[in-house]
Amino acid sequence: MPEEALPVALCPSDTLQERGTAYVFDLLEYGRPVRGFVLRFDGQVRGYLNRCVHVPMEMDWQAGVFMDSTQRWILCSTHGAAYEPASGRCVAGPCGRGQLTPLAVQERDGRVYWYPSRDLTPAFQD
Repeated sequence: MPEEALPVALCPSDTLQERGTAYVFDLLEYGRPVRGFVLRFDGQVRGYLNRCVHVPMEMDWQAGVFMDSTQRWILCSTHGAAYEPASGRCVAGPCGRGQLTPLAVQERDGRVYWYPSRDLTPAFQD
């Protein structure tokens, strides 16, 4: 995790069930509004921008629903691009050799945190 970035608390750890509904949140990429999400896969919390590599649009089927029916892949609801949850790498569909934009996340003390970067910042500052 970048030392200079102050963590942003996203949700309690138990909000993220294994291969279940993701926690979706607002952030800014280069000052423009985007959404990110965190989910639990194989016991690890993973975070990505909610944006398909094929066409830059949000991917969830319903709010926070990213996994396919087998709960093996992150699936874009519009064009069917499939991504490996542990790495964000495209594995099938129109996303080619692309990869989801990862977010620096960490789970500790019963909470999930996101670490902003120079390019990805909180949507709202307290």
